[in-house]
Amino acid sequence: WGAGDAVACPCCGVIAKHAFRKDRRQWKCADCGHTFSVTSGTIFANHKLSLKVYLAAIALYANAVKGISALQLSRDLGCQYKTAFVLAHKIRESLMEHRDESALAGEVHMDGAYVNGYIRPKNKKADRIDRRLAIHQRTDKRCVFVMRQKAVATDVGMSGAAKTLTFILKAENQADVSSLAGKFVRKGSVICADESNAYDPLHAKYDTRRVNHSIEYRANDGTTNNLAESYFSRFRRMQYGQMHKFGNLYLANYANEAAFREDTRYQSNGAIFLEVTKRCAKTRASRDWCGYWQGNKRDAERLVS
Repeated sequence: WGAGDAVACPCCGVIAKHAFRKDRRQWKCADCGHTFSVTSGTIFANHKLSLKVYLAAIALYANAVKGISALQLSRDLGCQYKTAFVLAHKIRESLMEHRDESALAGEVHMDGAYVNGYIRPKNKKADRIDRRLAIHQRTDKRCVFVMRQKAVATDVGMSGAAKTLTFILKAENQADVSSLAGKFVRKGSVICADESNAYDPLHAKYDTRRVNHSIEYRANDGTTNNLAESYFSRFRRMQYGQMHKFGNLYLANYANEAAFREDTRYQSNGAIFLEVTKRCAKTRASRDWCGYWQGNKRDAERLVS
């Protein structure tokens, strides 16, 4: 945008001193005649609320440590629930689109946690069945898989984890875990995981250290996967205390939101606000959230397969 005297038209890309309409706070392109504003071409395009409301929504979103529900956001902004619901999801979409997917290095902790698997048991004990068996479990049960890089001395002002990546699996399995590790973990890294057999193939490629949680929280050599567990503590608080329910279509966005909050936990509200705003400005208009309440919804979930 520069100083405002030379801006780029999102339609034709011409950079010039376009005519500015103060009443509508919009520019008219000097070349193609297209009318545009500061939100044109972004995920907030075609908005009906004022820009101040959108900035206030980002500020409230950044201030929430364990997430903010659409109902609370609608009350704080004084708008309808449907408006706040779509607005919060647009912010999550921006965080997902521009997350850092560069490979992890050093010490990496891995783990998985299941969501949407609970089934209310029958009233009578005689009518209950063994839900531990796969045939008696819900088909929409999903695994949130997390990989966290441990902070080192060069990560100034940080302790614990420095970077978090999350993925959605149908189940914690060897094929998906091996594929994700090969793509997102550098060779020579140290991987810390629990006793699940999903991590057995990693011993052939990485220095893999395990802790058996059925008998101990920390192995005799000091091995833990506490960085992954600390992520799930925040994720569960966001699930139970704020959202109450995660739909599978957007489960990847919720998981990534918790990862973003973990990675920015040492930053100030102002820094988080600027980062979220920057990502929203760089995200193009979402096909998933244009006309959501009119039936235009995502066709498939973000699922690793």
